[in-house]
Amino acid sequence: MPGTGAPQRRHDAGTRRVRDAMVAIPVFHDSEATVGELRRLFADEHVHMALLLDGRRLVAAVERRDLEQNVADDAPARSLASLDGRTVAADAPLAEVLESMRVLGRRRLAVTDERGDLLGLLCLKVSGLGFCSDADVDSRKRGARS
Repeated sequence: MPGTGAPQRRHDAGTRRVRDAMVAIPVFHDSEATVGELRRLFADEHVHMALLLDGRRLVAAVERRDLEQNVADDAPARSLASLDGRTVAADAPLAEVLESMRVLGRRRLAVTDERGDLLGLLCLKVSGLGFCSDADVDSRKRGARS
């Protein structure tokens, strides 16, 4: 099932694309977010990547390790971030991307279109056996509010 995070079945493993497994409604932040704002965001252990947007265009993908530098909280987080190796096309073959993520030890990739607009977030579960879905993210948010 697309987007459920369920393990791939053998017959569709070669045909599934990143778009079939991405979180389509990821949390994102304004491109002017500060280091301090994102340090507070990363206090949540479920957060692995912060997406900074200028309109719809992804301008930075910030990971927790980017903020380990000795930089003031009021510094722009965008200045510490990169997109290199942190994005993937929506039509990329999912099996190939999954293998690459495992080899590189990467659990998050921002999904963008050819213009660089954010389409979603590919989130490998900690088990490595599937991907987070919009329903998983929504459930976690509801649980945090309880």
